[in-house]
Amino acid sequence: MTNRIRAALVAAVLVVGTTASAQAQTHRSHFGPRLSYNFDAKAVGIGAQLSVPVAHHLEFYPSLDVFFVDAGSLLGINADIKYRVGKADISWLYVGTGLNISRRSVEGLSHSDAGLNLFLGAESLKGKVHPFGEMRFTVADGSTAALAAGLNFTL
Repeated sequence: MTNRIRAALVAAVLVVGTTASAQAQTHRSHFGPRLSYNFDAKAVGIGAQLSVPVAHHLEFYPSLDVFFVDAGSLLGINADIKYRVGKADISWLYVGTGLNISRRSVEGLSHSDAGLNLFLGAESLKGKVHPFGEMRFTVADGSTAALAAGLNFTL
C-alpha cells in the first residue's frame, strides 16, 4: 500500500471518529443505493453510499461502485467529504472531494490505482427518502468521469 493511500485512510478514520458529537446541515446520517455510468470504461455500475454529518454543511461520504465491464471486473471505492453549498434555501446543491481507489482485474491480472475525486451534485432533502444525482471526476493515472443517481434513506 502506498504512502498516499495510507495517509488518506488515516484521514478518513479520523473524520469518522469525530462525527459522534458533530452535526451537519442535514443533522442525520443517510444510506442508499446508487446507479452509475463510467464514461471511460463505458460501463454501468451499481453501488451504495453513506452520508455521515461531520460539521455544519459538511458530511463524510464514502461510497462503493461495482461496474459491469465486458471482461474482468472494475471496482471503485471512494472516501469523500461532501460540502452543502449555500444557505438553507439552496442546501440541495453540494460539491466534494476525496480519495478514490479503483481496482481493475482482467484474466488474472489486476491493477489498483489511487486518485483524487472532484464532484458536484444535487439532492432533495425533503422527507425521509432523498433522490440525488451527481457528476464525478477522478484525477489519476487513468482519469475518468462518472455520472451517478440514486436514493438516500434517512437513518
